[in-house]
Amino acid sequence: MGESSDVFRLLFVCSGNTCRSPLAEALARRELATRKLSDRIEVGSAGMGAVQGAPASEGSAAAGAAAGLDLSGHISRVVTPDLVVESDLILTMGIGHLAGVLELGGEGKSALLSGFAEGREDGLGWAVPDPFGGGLQIYLETLRALEELVHHSIARLEQTLTDASDA
Repeated sequence: MGESSDVFRLLFVCSGNTCRSPLAEALARRELATRKLSDRIEVGSAGMGAVQGAPASEGSAAAGAAAGLDLSGHISRVVTPDLVVESDLILTMGIGHLAGVLELGGEGKSALLSGFAEGREDGLGWAVPDPFGGGLQIYLETLRALEELVHHSIARLEQTLTDASDA
């Protein structure tokens, strides 16, 4: 993670950190670059039940490649209490992931990705379906859902950071 306290740390969390959260991370990096926010927001991903050091799944890599995303350098990692503490905002794919993050100290800075994207104050929403084990079509559907959610989440985050710096 970065050294500067001025950098906002965003973390995406799913189960194994090989399917949904790596796609969300890659989509967020692209969105941040487009919005010229890469120097203000650092993005990462992790999994509640991840095997440390695994690559992105073949399905996520293929779906990502179809969208111009390169997941070849992805290395999975486990959500730890330290990672939760270091993160400023943690967006999870499902309610079980959210519960796990809250148990690790993520109270007040964690939400379901869908709830955050939709601007819900309670941070609740719907779970992004896990494509694990499905065919490419399933991964592409997950990618399309994530594209929309990440786009809205980064837009909301940009507005929040702009409002905070104007205050």
